[in-house]
Amino acid sequence: MSNKNYLQSVLAQCCPKCRKGRLFSSRPYNLKKFSKMNNTCNCCGQTFQMEPGFYDGAMYVSYAMQVALFATVSVALNVLHPNAGTAWYIGGVITLAILLSPMIFRLSRSLWIHFFVSYDQRNANVKYSNERTSNYSGKVRGEV
Repeated sequence: MSNKNYLQSVLAQCCPKCRKGRLFSSRPYNLKKFSKMNNTCNCCGQTFQMEPGFYDGAMYVSYAMQVALFATVSVALNVLHPNAGTAWYIGGVITLAILLSPMIFRLSRSLWIHFFVSYDQRNANVKYSNERTSNYSGKVRGEV
């Protein structure tokens, strides 16, 4: 899909400026590298490391997502099994929190950078390349 909207770009963890490049260098469940972000977009050159501590605010987004997950699991258990004991609630919440932590971490960072970097329609037409190359004028190859 070439023209992603805001929500699709956040969920796919794409560059907020061109909505094509990838924010993260590996898959979410590669536990050794799930938090490794690319330094820049390999399509438009947007930097993802804005300033030291930029992603500290993503912790609040992650917290809100975890609270929503806990509430959803609790309501689902209450509806599906009204007589479930406390151990079922705690076990269900902890299990899902552990399993979904890499995705929630990445989604919160994606949402956080999308709050601060706006989409640039001009960058949507730049060809995607695995390596960002520049010519002497400083323009990314493929720019007009």
